[in-house]
Amino acid sequence: MSDPAFWRGRRVLVTGGAGFLGANLCHALAARGAEVTALDGFLFGGGANPANLEEAPGPGRIELVRGDIREIDLRPLCEGRAVIFNLAAQTSHMGGQADPLADIAVNAVAQVRLIQAMREAAPQAVVVHASTRQFYGRVEKLPVDENQPVAPPDANGVSKFAGEQYWMLEHRVHHRPVTALRLTNCYGPRLRIRDARQTFLGIWLRAVLEGRPFEVWGGEQLRDMTYVDDVTEAFLAAAENPACHGRIFNIGGAPPASLRRIAEILVRAAGAGAEFVVKEFPPERASIDIGSYHADDRAFRAASLWAPRIGLEEGIAASLAWFRPRMARYL
Repeated sequence: MSDPAFWRGRRVLVTGGAGFLGANLCHALAARGAEVTALDGFLFGGGANPANLEEAPGPGRIELVRGDIREIDLRPLCEGRAVIFNLAAQTSHMGGQADPLADIAVNAVAQVRLIQAMREAAPQAVVVHASTRQFYGRVEKLPVDENQPVAPPDANGVSKFAGEQYWMLEHRVHHRPVTALRLTNCYGPRLRIRDARQTFLGIWLRAVLEGRPFEVWGGEQLRDMTYVDDVTEAFLAAAENPACHGRIFNIGGAPPASLRRIAEILVRAAGAGAEFVVKEFPPERASIDIGSYHADDRAFRAASLWAPRIGLEEGIAASLAWFRPRMARYL
């Protein structure tokens, strides 16, 4: 668990702070007494939602700044920050395929803008960069450790890999304490559920909450799902522990389960009337599907003493319970 005393009164910037992971992180930081600025451009198709930053627990505070990381003057936002959690990204696989130039602008060029602003305004700040297991593409060996060759399966993976590497270059050349966390399938409260642009589980959750069957493509692919509270703890631990700085880590979650198994858990948690149907992948999706994946995250566990705590059954049940009274604000 993270140390609340580390964050009390600390000034923190969270880019992508109104999105799914960013907002949950902002709430956790505020609960620990941090002074948080959440920057978000509310890009079309992203996970940002004004409702995500409601219900802030305190005793710290969250200030929301609306601004596109590609355009806004980043120096004033970086000034005096002790830690910057960098979660601003375009994450849609199909969106990246359709418009790779826009993808690069957010995931690579804008990352360089932020790096340059930080050199001027926050030269000592710790950075935790949200990266992705997407880089590995279709793997031959499971579980996947950090030595797995990189072979991005789509344009979005290429642009995000470039962004990650710019941050690691900043560490190597300018000795900034940077950690990159390659995340797997994250889920939980504040997830984008209106469609499947963020993760397959979002549209599944929406379907069962609306009493409709949902589609499972393939069904036998393995995934290690990570509940958002565990993801948040990983971000905090990466910032707190110097042993993590200058390194890239895979982050896993619950023991791997097939998509069919995950669907069965969701149906059981949702109760009477919930159902799913297994179908073949649509052709445009099949070409970029990565097959099975689950992470070997022993390196991060050793460096940070972090470990996921929320199992799949518990996490899915908690997600359904959280969204039921809040559905209207997430559709």
